[in-house]
Amino acid sequence: MRNTKNIIVIGLGGVGGYFGFKINKNNENNKSHRVTFVARGKTFETVKNTGLTLLSPDHESATTVPDSLLQNISEITHPDLIFICVKEYDLENVCTQLSEVITPNTILFPMMNGANIYDRIRTKLPNNIILPSCVYVASHIKEKGIVEHTGKAGKLIFGKDPENPASDITWVTQIIKQSAIDFEFKENSMVDIWTKFIFIASFGLVTAKHNSSIGKVCSDEFQRKEATEIMTEIHQIAKGKSIRLGDHIINISFSKASTFPPKTPTSLQLDVNNGKEQNELELFAGAILKYGSDLKIKTPFTQNIYNEIKAINQG
Repeated sequence: MRNTKNIIVIGLGGVGGYFGFKINKNNENNKSHRVTFVARGKTFETVKNTGLTLLSPDHESATTVPDSLLQNISEITHPDLIFICVKEYDLENVCTQLSEVITPNTILFPMMNGANIYDRIRTKLPNNIILPSCVYVASHIKEKGIVEHTGKAGKLIFGKDPENPASDITWVTQIIKQSAIDFEFKENSMVDIWTKFIFIASFGLVTAKHNSSIGKVCSDEFQRKEATEIMTEIHQIAKGKSIRLGDHIINISFSKASTFPPKTPTSLQLDVNNGKEQNELELFAGAILKYGSDLKIKTPFTQNIYNEIKAINQG
């Protein structure tokens, strides 16, 4: 196994821009590997002309320039490690394109939140190592090619591929560590992924339906009950998949929500109520409904709120 790796970051939004910046900034200093960014449109032009900018308390030097910048996935050659940092509604299309350029040894590392991300990639790319993960970072696109990060440092939780647990991924962990990324490596990261999912899905769906906020879901009796119903269905699905979230996961989720500023919106709420057709409804409700159907677990409340939000989208 050669020491110099070909590392690809696909997508330079809030997540890809933040973590991609840190990975490339480290590599600019030590030149251990070759880092390539894949971006489109205005983002590509900005990074080509001035580099990727991260506005963050983490870094004094705010700009980084990758070894290579591509507009198309089809231009990727001999990738060793690919960080997939795209919107969930682009995932299948990205995987289809990746199937033409990856090798049997390419490791796929999705930096995406959602309970079904691993399964969706596995369906499209069945023969590669896929590292399931979840991401915690307060970052967003300020302008194309410029990402703004606020609050504490972003955190990455990831684990071994459940279908390839014996694979040696030490070198991947080393790259994350050298890039000064706050991370936790787990033998099995699925509990962490579903712990985050039960929170973001329930609060996302309820806030989207009512155009409310995280604080309102906690304080309003009716909205709190709705979120509890969704969490209960997700908890049952997790049990059906032998993922043990613990008996107190619902209380833990509400306790976590209470730490947010009360008027905090969710991305699904913002997208739905701004009329954005592409949003996280399928990532949240769609995943719950599919897993429920596969496991023969009833999910009537999620089905109802899914239908209600679809009606908002259409109206």
